[in-house]
Amino acid sequence: MKYIYYKGTDSNKSTMLLLHGTGGTETDLLPISEKIDPDAAVLGVRGNVLENGMPRFFKRLAEGVFDEADLKQHTEELYDFINHKASEHQFDREHVIALGYSNGANIAASLLFLKPNALHGAILFRPMVPLRDVQLPDLTGISVFIGAGKNDPLCPPEETDELAQLLRQAGAQVDIHWSYHGHQLTQEDIQAATLWYNGLSN
Repeated sequence: MKYIYYKGTDSNKSTMLLLHGTGGTETDLLPISEKIDPDAAVLGVRGNVLENGMPRFFKRLAEGVFDEADLKQHTEELYDFINHKASEHQFDREHVIALGYSNGANIAASLLFLKPNALHGAILFRPMVPLRDVQLPDLTGISVFIGAGKNDPLCPPEETDELAQLLRQAGAQVDIHWSYHGHQLTQEDIQAATLWYNGLSN
């Protein structure tokens, strides 16, 4: 998997795992991570699944319909990749916070659903429920920010509420920021995520 790693200027900060949307790259979310926390270390990853030439983190059968077997396989692969890079670059594996948008937010949510202790927290912009009918691990102590759009044609509000409910039932602390925009990421989303992040004992 193609990636970038930048060592942070404050070793006490979490490492931000950047997971782009469909058609993005490992550097897409760098400007956002720098606004949220310019001192944090950054691990940006490029999805290695191509859809019409556009990088993604897993296959889908149609818009909004995930290939669940492929998602599980690539979630496992990403989990192992993070572990390997933590060892290689000597960052604290127990303090990784995902910053994901759309497809990247969905695989970040899948990490939470499938892999205990995969993430210390997550900022999920425009996520969907990644998997249904799975038993989530204990997520007590994990904080999740969801940036959702009331007018998102790809992810209706009911989907956001369902995802939040599932995470909360597993013990996660979930905060939702609603905007009256669609699927696109806005400055309002970034500002809300920054306020949330600054409230963490990171």
